[in-house]
Amino acid sequence: MSHSATAAGDSLWRRIPLWQKILAGLVLGVLAGALLGEDASVFKPLGDIFINAIRMLIVPLVFSTLVVGITAMRDPQKMGRIGARTIVLYLVTTAFAIAIGLLASWLFQPGAGLDMSFESGVEAKEAPSLVEILVGLVPRNPIDALASGNILQIIVFAIGLGISLTLIGEKGEPAGRVFESFAEAMYKLTNFVMALAPFGVFGLIAHVAGNYGLEVLLPLAKVIGVAYLASVVHVLLVYSGLLALLGRLNPVRYLQGILDALVVAYSSASSSGTLPVSLRCAQKNLGVSEGVAGFVLPVGATINMDGTAIYQGVVAVFIAQLLGVDLSLMDYGMIIATGTLASIGTAGVPGAGLVMLSIVMAQIGLPLEAIAVIAGIDRILDMARTSVNVAGDLMVTTLVGQSEGELDRAVYDAARKS
Repeated sequence: MSHSATAAGDSLWRRIPLWQKILAGLVLGVLAGALLGEDASVFKPLGDIFINAIRMLIVPLVFSTLVVGITAMRDPQKMGRIGARTIVLYLVTTAFAIAIGLLASWLFQPGAGLDMSFESGVEAKEAPSLVEILVGLVPRNPIDALASGNILQIIVFAIGLGISLTLIGEKGEPAGRVFESFAEAMYKLTNFVMALAPFGVFGLIAHVAGNYGLEVLLPLAKVIGVAYLASVVHVLLVYSGLLALLGRLNPVRYLQGILDALVVAYSSASSSGTLPVSLRCAQKNLGVSEGVAGFVLPVGATINMDGTAIYQGVVAVFIAQLLGVDLSLMDYGMIIATGTLASIGTAGVPGAGLVMLSIVMAQIGLPLEAIAVIAGIDRILDMARTSVNVAGDLMVTTLVGQSEGELDRAVYDAARKS
């Protein structure tokens, strides 16, 4: 191939928007998985390399962007106001998410008529108590928290350091500039890693599609369909509605701007793993300031669990229908209240979906062993709920940015270019 042809091909590849390249990788991955079956796992190393690269970014990116975000505010009152708005919005949208999940299961009855036995073999992890959560927020050793990737503790340390740098005034400015330079370097490194995204997504999806065939999905296709439908409704109705009503923003631009993050979230099933891409989307596609995005998104990746809330609502009712248990209005109310409050405490726990589900099921008297029914399809459901979590993080970030006057409308309203 001639040099000119190679250059033309490279130019064409660069002109294709990133989300289209990622989407193409996803579609090709599904096809490869369907054609090759379990043999498609040969492509999994591509996905593993991409996920490792993303994980490499998480801790330094969260830490540096939080410190820079707080020092950029220079106003403790403003930070408190942003923090309060962020948490309230996350809790409100989580309550809506559970309600939508419950309504979808009540309307479509995914568990009715199914005759499925289950054996105890999946144990729900014990949820931490409120005291354990509060004590665990403060790192005994911040270096250990950074090394182990404890996002909650990293957030607490970064917020404390950022506030301290702001309060010492001029003496904190040199350190602030170091963190700012470091954050910029992390953004550039994120761009390099995102160039791998189409190939990584292809490898991940090929493996998933090849290993979760129709024989696993068909008996539970209805509950998967209901969960996915509820997820789409929540994004289109609640998120788009809040942006239009409270922010006076065009929700179509929001949906266009978050596509990169959604595809990575769907393929990786990791909210924290998608954080570098979410930060890029918030600033480059949605026009949110570095300060707001650097503060709101890491908090959201840790405590916002709208997708898991939908999953709770759908699966709790599904299991009740499967077992022939009639839920009362009090039970439905308990699911909404428990799930909303539990979302904060269990978001940082591995297997958070099962932890939250076990809490909800215990509150309404359903046997925890029934969780085993959906264990086989949990990965398929996890992909959807992670996508909703990430979409919610970006919606709240956009709304907070707009309310604080830190959203560039020219960037937000511009036609999508990346």
